[in-house]
Amino acid sequence: MLDWLAARYRHSSEALWRSRLEAGELRLEGRVARGGERLRPGQWLTWRRPPWSEPEAPATCALLHRDEHLLAVAKPRGLPVLPGAGFLERTLLSVLRRLDPRAVPLHRLGRGTSGLVLAARTPDARRGGARAMRGGGVVKVYRTLVCGVPSRERFDVDVPIGPVPHPRLGRVHAASAGGRSAATRARVLGVRDGDAILEVRILTGRPHQIRIHMAAAGHPLRGDPLYAAGGGLAASPGLPGDPGYRLHAERLELEHPISGRRLVLECPPPASLRL
Repeated sequence: MLDWLAARYRHSSEALWRSRLEAGELRLEGRVARGGERLRPGQWLTWRRPPWSEPEAPATCALLHRDEHLLAVAKPRGLPVLPGAGFLERTLLSVLRRLDPRAVPLHRLGRGTSGLVLAARTPDARRGGARAMRGGGVVKVYRTLVCGVPSRERFDVDVPIGPVPHPRLGRVHAASAGGRSAATRARVLGVRDGDAILEVRILTGRPHQIRIHMAAAGHPLRGDPLYAAGGGLAASPGLPGDPGYRLHAERLELEHPISGRRLVLECPPPASLRL
């Protein structure tokens, strides 16, 4: 059992799984497990994870838009959208549910990314919004700070994105010849201290697309602990949610999923991304 746990869940070391077994946190078929048991197909192995202290994160967000069907908020940098990676209650979902218990985010931003997030308040808005997101009916405009200055004022990146090995997580998304197609358009807004502030539009919705594509273009986001020039992982890569980079969701444009009218939502960039 211990060998299987350490091999299957590599985010925790063998020593850590051993300490959990010694603390009586695991059960095999309802009985306290010790780690030396031989596992058989069909058995139930459960981990009664003890309560944990969540990392610090912002607890509020600014309300940008509200109607009968939609909410739009300005997510602060450092706040995850959904539970995971040690976060349970300190999430944007919890903040949204305080505004409306029915609210469901229609898309995600990375924990280190700030800016505009759209949420549905009704089932009809959720279905219609999800269709628009999948079908490319939403314009998404970001602002970011990258290393160096691109040679062209405007440029496109279409490097495929797919899973690659990560030393701690098993696999994460990065530039990959066998990955899914992805398309990004970038424009230089200005230069500051030898780095460029870009406006970026994503035409597809791949994980970490802007971070990967700017790195693939030779200009990784300044402070990104995960991606290096070329779009692959850094020599000693951090985790996807690690902070350091500057990326902001500045604008969303879409047809309202219920009324059909054109909706343009904006979230001013933070001081670190202003010219």
